[in-house]
Amino acid sequence: MRNNEVIVIGSGLGGLATAAILGMNGYKVRVYEKNRQIGGCLQTYSREKVIFDSGVHYIGGLAPGENLYKVFKYLGIQDKLKLRRMDLEGFDHIAFADDPAVYKIAQGEQRFINTLLQSFPDERPALEAYIQQIGDICSKFPLYNLRLGDYEEKRSVLHYNTADFLRSITSNQRLQQVLAGNNLLYAGVAEKTPLYVHALVLNSYMNSSWKCVDGGGQIAKWLGRRITESGGEIIRNTAVTAIVGEGDRVDHLVLQNGEKVKADHFISNLHPAQTTAITHSDMLRGAYRTRMQSLENSVGAFVLNVVLKPGSFPYLNYNYYYHTTEDAWAGINYQTDAWPQTYAMYVGASSQHPEYADSLSVMTYMRYEEMAPWKDTFNTVLQPGARGEEYEQFKKAKAEQLIACVEKRFPDFRQAVQSYYVATPLSYRDYMGTSDGSMYGVMKDSGDPLRTMVSARTKLSNLYLTGQNLNLHGILGVTMSSVITASELVGMESLVTAINNVSVFDI
Repeated sequence: MRNNEVIVIGSGLGGLATAAILGMNGYKVRVYEKNRQIGGCLQTYSREKVIFDSGVHYIGGLAPGENLYKVFKYLGIQDKLKLRRMDLEGFDHIAFADDPAVYKIAQGEQRFINTLLQSFPDERPALEAYIQQIGDICSKFPLYNLRLGDYEEKRSVLHYNTADFLRSITSNQRLQQVLAGNNLLYAGVAEKTPLYVHALVLNSYMNSSWKCVDGGGQIAKWLGRRITESGGEIIRNTAVTAIVGEGDRVDHLVLQNGEKVKADHFISNLHPAQTTAITHSDMLRGAYRTRMQSLENSVGAFVLNVVLKPGSFPYLNYNYYYHTTEDAWAGINYQTDAWPQTYAMYVGASSQHPEYADSLSVMTYMRYEEMAPWKDTFNTVLQPGARGEEYEQFKKAKAEQLIACVEKRFPDFRQAVQSYYVATPLSYRDYMGTSDGSMYGVMKDSGDPLRTMVSARTKLSNLYLTGQNLNLHGILGVTMSSVITASELVGMESLVTAINNVSVFDI
């Protein structure tokens, strides 16, 4: 194959999956990763012999015949993953401070309806309307259904707003809030979040929900092996500092040591703003650069990673979302003196002793502006640096506030804590590469949907983008974005056909 050398910048899921697909299709691939560990949000780390996930707390769409299952099967990693299916009767539990009830989001359409009918016996029409509309929205996205189609299919639904839709199907405000209750999954903003974001994310979990046993880093490991088995390379501890254009193409990259490297095609898994910032080319006009640089990102996260005392906390095969007010959307616009107003608890699945948990993570929102005193500090495994005692005290104070909030529903929680470790938006910035520590990259906006959709193609003919900022974040969203990017070189029709053909015998 001519013109078959590809360099991928960044080894997040988008970079790894794109590289793996291209390697399987005859391309010679090199991946450059600035950190020691590959994987981006797939990274795991160990403390006191306990594994913590950086971002993969659960995955949807992995049952035979479902969309992510098919792509992972094509990539040759599905059968290697250690997975545990979450509770069918309620993979997500939703709770509110003023209400002793716990509302369960179940897997499967009929089970979903029947489970919520126990709490809302008069709301069958609303629940059926919800399921119908979620299905209709998802059907408008061809690649989500692993079929060919065009942009016009989804254009008609991009402007629908999630909160408006929930208000349209029921006047029961508690049900509206329950259906929005796990919006931490997409950093939901009531006046902005498009219905398609809610639909695509929730539909995959409602089809089937899974935890990665012993962490999501296994996905990165097997994708990495897939790349090298196809003759590719992964170069770690090496940042790309410049993308240099010549005419309408990228000529070469500059590495942190000053070395220049060339290829036929270049793919960036960096945020579009970061990609344009390091790209030197007259082809990237001011308007394009301004648009990429001005894309609004979703909020950052404060994550409490807890090592639990042995046998002290039961393994919960579901996630727990808690809101301190009646409004499930309110937590993202928290008042600093009332923080946290929401959290999600994700209990790690361990292969050691399934009955009890080794670890759990509690995640809530945190704005990057709270990091202002330490924004000029940098700290990674490869380049360690101290942020100072005030930062440590800040983390400790916030951790104690979050623990106190968790205790309201789990009274014995503090006694079960052996130790804890904290990640802030600065941690996400330094390890995941988003300039403001954003959890999910570019924020989608139902009021201006086209502005927040980023194409895999750029103004340079051999430079492409991949990752969570293209279409949708999350394991499923980023994997599908990788299919889109890879199809720019191998062709969408042949790629979709190959994905469907590989898995057809397993369904």
